Amino acid sequence: MTAAPATPSRTSVEQQPSPCRDNAAERAGVFIRLLGPFQLLKLGQPASLRPGGKAEQLLSLLAVRARSGVHRETLFEKIWPGTEPALSKQCLNTLVHGLKTQLADAIGGQPPIVHMQTHYLLNLDGGLRVDVLEFESAVGIGDRLRSAGSVAAAIDAYERALFLYRGDLASHLDISDLLERERLRAICLNTLARLADAYFELANYEQALACALRLLSIDPCREDAHRMTMRAYVRLGARAQALRQYNTCRLILVEEFDATPEPATEQLFQLVRTNPGQI
Repeated sequence: MTAAPATPSRTSVEQQPSPCRDNAAERAGVFIRLLGPFQLLKLGQPASLRPGGKAEQLLSLLAVRARSGVHRETLFEKIWPGTEPALSKQCLNTLVHGLKTQLADAIGGQPPIVHMQTHYLLNLDGGLRVDVLEFESAVGIGDRLRSAGSVAAAIDAYERALFLYRGDLASHLDISDLLERERLRAICLNTLARLADAYFELANYEQALACALRLLSIDPCREDAHRMTMRAYVRLGARAQALRQYNTCRLILVEEFDATPEPATEQLFQLVRTNPGQI
């Protein structure tokens, strides 16, 4: 009896080589990276910031909630827990002023952090940018281009998005951050699947296969990725490998969920086995 292959462990989504450079970081006066290890860039170069320090905590909190901002009391609780409110307010003002002194010259003299009544926000209108927002924007552009039939342009947008996704969300401050990390991770995986589909549509089967295999290395239970892998193998003349991929998919599903493949996977397997020319 053939032993089931070891199920690949769930890993973080790590950046892979891409033909697209991270031009967003180069164009921005100040750029905050939360996808993967935290990094603050000033004019495209790493800015001096103590790892895990108060400034990093503040920027992380504000960057995760870049659109809504963060209430002052929440900043006090997260960054200076147990400290008297008056002292926390003084520390926050000092920290915000210090970041302005360090970064304002890169964004036309504007402060990197602004506050409106009780909320503090990153100054996105002043030229500060966040990789999470750039990532989601690139994915949205890719989806719109693909819907409009501009597949090659959509591929460029998807590649740009995946280049920005250097790893899972770095901020792990509370349950809402955990949920945000999983949401962004799901967007990344779905983008990989769409990129594989787009490459397949343009008959670039090698790249379609590479995207599908990368997706499976992260989430081995994605049947859509198994099917894409099978289809790409067939188009590349590797029918036997496509059949092995089905067997791998079946064994992983049994081991993980005690489940059988979806009807679409079974139908594709029968086509690979009996009529691969129809794939």
